[in-house]
Amino acid sequence: MRRLLLTTTLLLTGLAPLPALADDVALLLGAERYDRLDRVRRADNLLQASERLERLGFEVLGRANPKVGAATDLARAFQDQAAEAERLVVAMSGHFVTDGTRTWLLTAEARTPDLFSVQGQALSLDSVLQVLATRPGQAVLLLGEGDRRSLDLGGSALRPGVGALEIPQGVTVIRATPSNAAALLAGVLTEPAAELGSGLRDREGVTVEGFLPANWVLMPAEEDANEAPQGGLFPPRPPSGPSDEDLNIEADLWDRATQADTIEAYRTYINRYPNGRFAVEARSQIEEIQSDPNRNARRAEEALSLDRAARRSIQNNLTLLDYNTRGVDGIFGSGTRRAITNWQQSNGFPQTSYLTRDQISLLDAQAARRQAEIEAEEERERARAEARDRSYWSETGARGDAPGYRAYLDRYPDGLFSDIAKSRLATIEDQRREQAEAEDRAAWAEAREDDVIASYQEYLASYPSGVFAEQARARIEELSAPRVTQAQIRQARDEEDALRLSGIRAQLLELRLRDLGHNPGRLDGRVDGDTRDAIRAYQQSEGLTPTGYVDRATAVKLLTGSIGFDFSD
Repeated sequence: MRRLLLTTTLLLTGLAPLPALADDVALLLGAERYDRLDRVRRADNLLQASERLERLGFEVLGRANPKVGAATDLARAFQDQAAEAERLVVAMSGHFVTDGTRTWLLTAEARTPDLFSVQGQALSLDSVLQVLATRPGQAVLLLGEGDRRSLDLGGSALRPGVGALEIPQGVTVIRATPSNAAALLAGVLTEPAAELGSGLRDREGVTVEGFLPANWVLMPAEEDANEAPQGGLFPPRPPSGPSDEDLNIEADLWDRATQADTIEAYRTYINRYPNGRFAVEARSQIEEIQSDPNRNARRAEEALSLDRAARRSIQNNLTLLDYNTRGVDGIFGSGTRRAITNWQQSNGFPQTSYLTRDQISLLDAQAARRQAEIEAEEERERARAEARDRSYWSETGARGDAPGYRAYLDRYPDGLFSDIAKSRLATIEDQRREQAEAEDRAAWAEAREDDVIASYQEYLASYPSGVFAEQARARIEELSAPRVTQAQIRQARDEEDALRLSGIRAQLLELRLRDLGHNPGRLDGRVDGDTRDAIRAYQQSEGLTPTGYVDRATAVKLLTGSIGFDFSD
């Protein structure tokens, strides 16, 4: 159904309009068709009970396939009118989602909601329950749940279906399939004086939670419903209209028309009941069929109930056959429909953009064959590449030298023989390093044996970064220094002995050497090896004979510029 059911205003024949007689309000929302999600068949059949509710004194607010704005507006109007109502009935059918504690009815524009986008494409059941809680014992929530298996929510925090509702005291919640929910609303729920406890309990395919006393009656008897308001302004309404048997015959013909869902079936109903309860809907369905030449194909595909995984598989197959679906997401948008149309044209099928089971089977077979062809071609290419690899190896690495191994690795760094080439090249490098080190040691041994400046220079020319390069340079420096004879050393020692370097004098010497940048070791007044090295270093820096003893020349140099340094008696 695609009509908006507005509030029914009751008028008394011959009198001016008066306030509406209805003390009750009903909200009916049936989401059968979705822009992006699978259809929920019979979800909008709820609205067929609208006239029956109106005859019972209800103001009916309803719409088939509402978008979130329309659903929210109707829910707000329901809330406003509920403040003055005695009985409240809410019936919803379609796709529901839940996060475990909260539940929403998805509206027509819903795509694949997640926890943060669901509010913008759904109506909250928890909010509806808060309104119903204002009329305990006189409030019913009827839910027609679509097939949860047809709703793929991916990895979002939501899951399909109705969650654990927190039902307020005195509110009755009934859950069923969309077709059963429509039958309940047009049957026992709106049957005058029906005891719902016995009428609903243990009914197959129906779950009831919350308030449900055994003898509970929601709808008044017909005479109560037609009773004039206090003050006698309106006389009782005499029975009028078709009998129950006539209504049942009409409903049966309508059910057969909707089941056939063809122009002929709907015209048969209209010819029999041109002003019947479903005449507007029948004409609307005829217009829809005539305006959509691919309607039957679409409905046939919908009947397949393809889930998200099946849709992805179809998109993968089309893509494999070079029909661009513009993404593999399990959603049949314009890109996928265009790809299906092109595939149908190539295979001689009517270009409806909707698939049949046989077409899906053929598409799968074609994709499997194409996949096999691709794998065979990949195998042939792999064999050709392997042959080229082996041929190149035979011309390079197979010869067993380092240049060949390097040439192979430059062309095939991950080739068939790359591990062998790397291993053998590493062995060659190790051998070369060992050989170079051995040659280095041999050259150093020769230099040490000659122990002259020229031999060390020759070693450094051959091995500037060799193992013994630093030692060679040190030895060259050592050999280049002025030579000290034993006679010079004895003379310097005698001259130092004459200076009587001990105690405070030795300590002053150490202080002076330290101040001049030479390390005499501990300043303890003892002339030890560290002190001798410092004296020798000082002598070399001053161009003196490096005997390591403080002779007269050394003493004179040390005295120059020194305050309080005195070696004299």
